Amino acid sequence: MNRDIFIRNLTKEKIEMSPKGRSANELTPEEFEKCYESFFDMIFEIADTDVSEIEGYGEFDENNKAPFESLEAFIKDDMLGDPTEGYWKNWKEMFGTTFLKEDYYNEIAAKALHYAPFCEDKRFLANNNTFFCNMIVGEDGKTYCTDWGRAGIMDYMMDFAILDLNKPYLLVPEKLFEYAKKRNIEIPDFKERFLCMAYYKGIVTLRWHASIDDLESCESIVKSINALEERMNRL
Repeated sequence: MNRDIFIRNLTKEKIEMSPKGRSANELTPEEFEKCYESFFDMIFEIADTDVSEIEGYGEFDENNKAPFESLEAFIKDDMLGDPTEGYWKNWKEMFGTTFLKEDYYNEIAAKALHYAPFCEDKRFLANNNTFFCNMIVGEDGKTYCTDWGRAGIMDYMMDFAILDLNKPYLLVPEKLFEYAKKRNIEIPDFKERFLCMAYYKGIVTLRWHASIDDLESCESIVKSINALEERMNRL
């Protein structure tokens, strides 16, 4: 089944695949400050989808199945696996030949796995691609995701971590912490779950930008990753 059709059916057609509006990537920090709650509302609305009949964790495969038995297995395979084909075949050859440094990569991967137990059993639908370039602020004031190619079953903190990785100066987890208190939304193990998703997505995104020799983005991502623990400790 086509992915968009699958997502629309899964969410009871509450997801708008072709919204009209403005690219979220065009928002200034001041504009985001005024409308960030619509981004958070969107993520929680997605996470509210009933996924009880879907087994497993991870990004949906070509058959729209979540193929991993645990969240840890999912992120460990993505961070440390050795694919036998495709873009990431022999990816570890990048160590020493690109920006990617083996010791640092393994250090951050280990941090993600350390916090993984806090994300187990947190089975939600996540867009898993909530970079600002993939979102539209609609004419109705709501925010929409337009790319569902990496959607899957995982902790919804993934979508917040991607928002923050994209533009850490917008202080997404800090805003989310206050938003949850104001809305009486309980997020158990907030800091640990955010760190797991942020370390995981941060290091695999760093790998991607290293693979295309995007040095500026690599340096920005490392700076963002290195600041995560201190930011969480301030909450």
